[in-house]
Amino acid sequence: MFNKDTYTRRRAELKQLVGNGIIVLFGNNESPANYPANSYAPFRQDSSFIYYFGQHRDGLVGVIDVDNDEEWLFGDDIDIEDIVWMGFVPSVADLAAEVGVKKTAPMKELTNRLKGTWAAAEKHFLPPYRHDTKIQIMDLLGIHPSAQKEAASLKLIKAVVKMRSTKEPQEIDAIERACDVGYAMHTTAQLLIKPGVTERFIGGQVDGIARSLAQGVSFATIFSQHGEIMHGSPSGAQLEAGRLALCDAGCELDDYCSDNTRTMPVSGKFTQKQLEIYSIVEACHDYVLEVAKPGVKYQDVHFAVCRLMTDRLKELGLMKGDTEEAVRAGAHAMFLPHGLGHMMGMDVHDMEGLGQIYVGFDEETRPNLEQFGTNCLRMGRRLEEGFVVTDEPGIYFIPHLIDLWKSEGHCKEFLNFDKLETYKDFGGIRIEDDILITKDGCRFLGSKRIPYHPKELESFMNNN
Repeated sequence: MFNKDTYTRRRAELKQLVGNGIIVLFGNNESPANYPANSYAPFRQDSSFIYYFGQHRDGLVGVIDVDNDEEWLFGDDIDIEDIVWMGFVPSVADLAAEVGVKKTAPMKELTNRLKGTWAAAEKHFLPPYRHDTKIQIMDLLGIHPSAQKEAASLKLIKAVVKMRSTKEPQEIDAIERACDVGYAMHTTAQLLIKPGVTERFIGGQVDGIARSLAQGVSFATIFSQHGEIMHGSPSGAQLEAGRLALCDAGCELDDYCSDNTRTMPVSGKFTQKQLEIYSIVEACHDYVLEVAKPGVKYQDVHFAVCRLMTDRLKELGLMKGDTEEAVRAGAHAMFLPHGLGHMMGMDVHDMEGLGQIYVGFDEETRPNLEQFGTNCLRMGRRLEEGFVVTDEPGIYFIPHLIDLWKSEGHCKEFLNFDKLETYKDFGGIRIEDDILITKDGCRFLGSKRIPYHPKELESFMNNN
């Protein structure tokens, strides 16, 4: 938790941006794993609730009465039975005082006020993503869950996105520290990778570090020899000599995330074929540092990377034809079916639940949802100082996608399908780091760089 003044200042700015009405920010409740008393742990609070109200206890709702300049924290104090099982928790009034909120009341009073004193005021809430919150909104505001996404306040969404997109120095510090834990997670994986070790074992070791040094993982760890599967969960399969292993993992520390990806040779040394593809991804990853800066659209950075990738793949005979035409047609998406990166902060895909069209795009930049690959671009808007985004190019050889495009003749003027056939067992490569947009350019976050340059990576994996 930051100091009281941080939350007081943020709520004051939010009032100014929204301008009128009642802002209702729902905290999360406990979420059961397989029966009510067995909850997922650790408890995960809603990020926007933390941003403005700071507290991590379940069962809280923060309300800002913009018209009357009042701030409330609603929630029920825990009873002795909860204390027996969970330990003492401060009163709602004490929690409110810690973040500069003067008014508190039990949860039933929220119902009374929304249906009484505040009944005529405009209500602002964010799109809910948990079913219990949807039921709560239906009970409080009479809006059916199926209509709540559309009923969510666009004015509030845009205000929250505006504030959370630009990271304060204390937020950047938290992300830096999360990246340092990410370094420990990934370097541990790199030292453990050997033929015969299971994917699940290494994935478990990575998760254990996140739980030991931070709050836990920022998303479900991806660790797989099938790097061509974007979200490949660790399986019981043993690592095989000659294959590549992809690890995409990060942690949450003090409510802020890290997100890195590395791809390693299981045998400890890249084959020539692997090195040729890896060097392209490496070049694309590093190129972002040259072109990403304030005022530049991230979708332009994305397509600049796609053109570089296409040129290099043409040198290997995997692509052909005019580079500009190939990228315009989306031929590069055979190898890179996702965007270059996304916003990152309190959420690993920061604020994605508020609607990607508002987070990664704006009135100037709009997503292209019609073209394969481009429709997965999560971040396209102009970069600003203080933004934190991921830089994660990749090249993947997806057998079913190769077969489909070959059978349809899709982009056949830009793709060498005969050569692609020889890469069907290759897997995939991704290199990802988190970057901060600075006044004049950008820089990687984290005090240590997880090895990724080929010679450095091979040397590290072999303890040289």
